[in-house]
Amino acid sequence: MNPKQANPVLQAVTAGSAITLEQANTCFHCSLPVEQVGRWSTTILGRARPMCCAGCEAVSQAIVDAGMQDYYANRSAPASAPAQLPPGLENLALFDEPEVSTRYVRSDGEMLSATLLMDGLRCGACVWLIERTLAAQPGVKQASVNFATERAVLRWDPRLTSLSTLLGRIAQIGYRAQPFDAQRREEQLARGSRQLVRRLFVAGIGMMQVMMYALPGYTDSESVEPEFAALMRWASLLLTLPVVLYSGRPFLDGALRDLRARSLGMDVPVTIGILAAFVASVHATVTGRGEVYFDSVTMFVFLLLAARYLEWVARRRASRAVDAMAAAMPETVSRIAAIPPDLSEQSLAEATIEQVPAARIICGDLIRVGTGERFAVDGVIVAASTQVDQSLLTGESRPIPRGEGDEIAGGSVNAGNPVWLRATRVSTESTLSTIERLIDRAAIDRPAIALAADRVATWFVLALLMLTAAVALAWAELDPQRVLPISIAVLVVSCPCALSLATPAALAAATGALTRRGVLVTSGRALETIAACTDVVFDKTGTLTQGQARVARIDCVAGDDPLHWLSLAAALGSGSSHPLAQALVASARERGAPPAAAVHIQSIPGHGIQGEVQAIALRLGSREFAAQWSPLPAPAVDEDNSQVWLVAQGKALARFTLEDTIRNDAAGTVQALADAGLQIHLLSGDQPGPVFAIATELAIDMHRAQATPADKIAYVRDLQARGRKVLMIGDGINDAPVLAAADASVAVGNATALARIAADTVLLADSLSLVASLVALARRCRRIIRQNLAWAAAYNAVAIPAAALGLVPAWAAALGMSGSSLLVVGNALRLRVGRHARMQG
Repeated sequence: MNPKQANPVLQAVTAGSAITLEQANTCFHCSLPVEQVGRWSTTILGRARPMCCAGCEAVSQAIVDAGMQDYYANRSAPASAPAQLPPGLENLALFDEPEVSTRYVRSDGEMLSATLLMDGLRCGACVWLIERTLAAQPGVKQASVNFATERAVLRWDPRLTSLSTLLGRIAQIGYRAQPFDAQRREEQLARGSRQLVRRLFVAGIGMMQVMMYALPGYTDSESVEPEFAALMRWASLLLTLPVVLYSGRPFLDGALRDLRARSLGMDVPVTIGILAAFVASVHATVTGRGEVYFDSVTMFVFLLLAARYLEWVARRRASRAVDAMAAAMPETVSRIAAIPPDLSEQSLAEATIEQVPAARIICGDLIRVGTGERFAVDGVIVAASTQVDQSLLTGESRPIPRGEGDEIAGGSVNAGNPVWLRATRVSTESTLSTIERLIDRAAIDRPAIALAADRVATWFVLALLMLTAAVALAWAELDPQRVLPISIAVLVVSCPCALSLATPAALAAATGALTRRGVLVTSGRALETIAACTDVVFDKTGTLTQGQARVARIDCVAGDDPLHWLSLAAALGSGSSHPLAQALVASARERGAPPAAAVHIQSIPGHGIQGEVQAIALRLGSREFAAQWSPLPAPAVDEDNSQVWLVAQGKALARFTLEDTIRNDAAGTVQALADAGLQIHLLSGDQPGPVFAIATELAIDMHRAQATPADKIAYVRDLQARGRKVLMIGDGINDAPVLAAADASVAVGNATALARIAADTVLLADSLSLVASLVALARRCRRIIRQNLAWAAAYNAVAIPAAALGLVPAWAAALGMSGSSLLVVGNALRLRVGRHARMQG
């Protein structure tokens, strides 16, 4: 019997309750309060029902997808709530559910990848430990942790392991990881800030009170009566307890975690120093014999916490641009429920709109984007016109006019009127999502100098503990009373954190500054390599030129109907993204000669296109490419312009003369790079005439025309064989191989997807002058990294021996250790501002 028929009263009551629950802003699944209205929802029984968390959304959607939504019409009580995300260790399997994992996990062929938000990172040793642990897990291909941004990127084989298994393994070594979520990131930052401030406040109050009790002992100890001295010691002990157990807990927990994992992080020597001084002071207080160091202990904790808080603020600033990318995409969108046949503004304005998660948008869906809202997916405007703010993507601060038929990149902001957009990509493949994946790729690929610094920092702690033991033994022979304070000073004064922070802090600040300017760094080694480059090789079309060629003349070789040949050429050109092919397509439309239908289109990079139009095999491309099928007339006198030939088998049909203009900022960019000591080259697949003309105008001595993709690679390899470091700059499909072959590479402006994937850096803004800024900032970043490493090495080389000789008091040791880390981070933050375009060696 149907349950609905068996209990109609229950059905009515439950349905009524469901409506009441929605009105009360409670979860339709479990009846818990919905704190973020509109963020999670599931369409149940024909209506969008609010959910309190992603877990309830996933479970309810699974029930609906299984055809069991009648459960909600017949239940007599709310469902039990799944664990809130992020779940505890026992609920990590939720991340393996398809409904949840599609939000976080990306497919890369047979591999899966995800970006994680890390909690509990203290120093470079934490990064080393997590990466080493994950790399040892079966199926893990790549594991990289960015200390500055507190993000980790994993790539694994789903046949051998799962995301929940990897999250569990991270939890077992004492760290908390969860799939990256922008809002959760902000919550974590706010929570971490509050905790640090509270601990710092307690340590500060305790330090000031203990220093008051210790002051008489330093100034006039003989005048203090023994009973009062003992009372002040006990009062100091009571005040120091909360400082050690509460304010110092991050150091205690970190050291315990490191020891359990059989690793040595910076928290280990710091904790040993704090506990040694505290235990010795407690013993002296109880027995009434010996020195007490409560003032030093509270000062240690306060200064170290202050340094950690300031360091945390600095790292937050350095990674702000990257976090802004991740936080940009909206969780929900306004989708047209039933697309009207008439896509006029009035019809669309009257259409029914439903709020759905952005992850459920598919190609072809119509969505409404209101004023001030962010475009969740890439798409084409089908109605209305507006102004679009693309500053997050390109660095361009001025809104750009956009109307019907214009493409919009996901992540842009609608700064004008409401518009209706037809989705052309799903949210996970939008422009902004692609940029995020490229950022994650950069995190995986770490510079050699950063890896070396992490290894040194890890072994540094072990060497420090051994040195401290030796110093203690030596002072036990010389002056036993000084063993404890000197040993503590040696433990505290050292700063391997500065070594670990030197490179990632500078890279995070530099990449953040570049991202704000519209330059996306997609390789961790990019800045290091670009700074060392000696030669810059430019592509021509679309790189040094506008890439918006126009048809200047059509010469008919056969027949006398130029528009007919233009229509055939445009048919072939429609199958290529090359600027010259697109110029033919655009010209055909402008002249009223729409492209004919073409089949079997095949693009031959560096040469041209071939296919069938109206059952005739045709070729479109360079003179050499066309001449393979048909004899051609002698070269024309005006060979300075790009010539594109259309031929059939054994018959030349037409020649198209196209013109392109040099970018306004090309001359300035080339000059700036040359002034910086870089050798400039021009490498193009175009004809010798136009290549020579542009090389002459831009004063480029080294140039080569008619270069195929293989020729370009050979050219770059030859430079590398001579010990040169090559920076390649291009934009087309045919540039992708040489972009990958060069030491470093830049994809310019509206580069093809293949070129962007192959390049180490991508210019999101269509401005060639950003190349000069990129090189300048890369060199500046290299200098600051060297300064940081030199400072860290020099500080430790001076401070540790001085502490071992008894020349550094305990309070000065804590101050020096804190100041060393802050100096490194502060120096790195100089990359966030300044004159990036200025070239310096």
